[in-house]
Amino acid sequence: MKGYIQVYTGNGKGKTTAGLGLALRAAGAGLSVYIVQFLKKGDYSEIKALSKFENITVEQYGLGKFVKGKPSDDDIVAGAAGYLKLCDILKQNNHDVVIAEEGNVAVSCNLISEKQLLELMDMKPDNVELVITGRGATQKVIERADLVTEMKEIKHYYKQGVAARVGIEK
Repeated sequence: MKGYIQVYTGNGKGKTTAGLGLALRAAGAGLSVYIVQFLKKGDYSEIKALSKFENITVEQYGLGKFVKGKPSDDDIVAGAAGYLKLCDILKQNNHDVVIAEEGNVAVSCNLISEKQLLELMDMKPDNVELVITGRGATQKVIERADLVTEMKEIKHYYKQGVAARVGIEK
């Protein structure tokens, strides 16, 4: 089966949900899934759910806080480790679906470079589906991808003061 490059970007809700939904579908079909979560650390609800699947692996490469402005040295080290892990996973070619969750945000926060993300796209084996999520996909990433979906916010209850809810947003 040929694998493609999918990008889920935009300011609307649903980018991570789309990537994780694809992981769930792939796992149900018996495919092997590897997920690198940039910028995240902690016991998110999706981690608990995905841990029940033998054919889904999730690793987090974040410090558990938002990166605002210039990233710390520790943020950069964590991002670099996530990038190197993705390179290794793609080179091993043991997984059918590889997801770089918040990969676009890792670029916009300067944890990895646009060039590195493009290199990941280039090293993808033909049989692997590569999924990149996160707002702020660059034009070059969009051009290189086979499928791009932009989530557009029309209305969000966050603006009425609704905090992230367990099981829905986190």
